[in-house]
Amino acid sequence: VDVSASILIGLGAGVFCYTAIQLTKRLKVDDALDVFGVHGVGGAWGALATGIFATVAINSGAKDGLLYGNPGQLGIQAIAVAASIVYSAVMTFVILKLIDVFVGLRVPESEEVLGLDASQHREAAYQI
Repeated sequence: VDVSASILIGLGAGVFCYTAIQLTKRLKVDDALDVFGVHGVGGAWGALATGIFATVAINSGAKDGLLYGNPGQLGIQAIAVAASIVYSAVMTFVILKLIDVFVGLRVPESEEVLGLDASQHREAAYQI
C-alpha cells in the first residue's frame, strides 16, 4: 500500500479498535487487556484493508487490491480473515477446555472479590 493508504488504514484501525474496546466494555466482556479490540479487530481490519488498498506500484510481487481493479484480492483477504477467526476460536476452545480439566478456569468468588494479587500472591499490586 502507498503512504496515503497507510494513513487511512491507520486512522481506520484507530476508530475500529477504539469502537471494539468500548463495545466489549459495554457488553461486560472480560477482556482485561483489550486483546480482542486491539489484535482481533485491528488485525482483521489490516488484512481487509490490504485487499482494498494494495498496489503493484509499491510491490511488484504483490497483487492489486479492490481500488486498483482487483476485487478478488479483497475476497482472498476476507477468506483469510474468516479462516483465522475459525482457527483462533477452535484452538481457544480446546486450550480452555484443557485448562479447565487440569486446573480450572475460575477462582473461588471470595478470592475474586479480595483480588488475585492479595489472595494468591499475598501482595498488593498498586500501592499508591
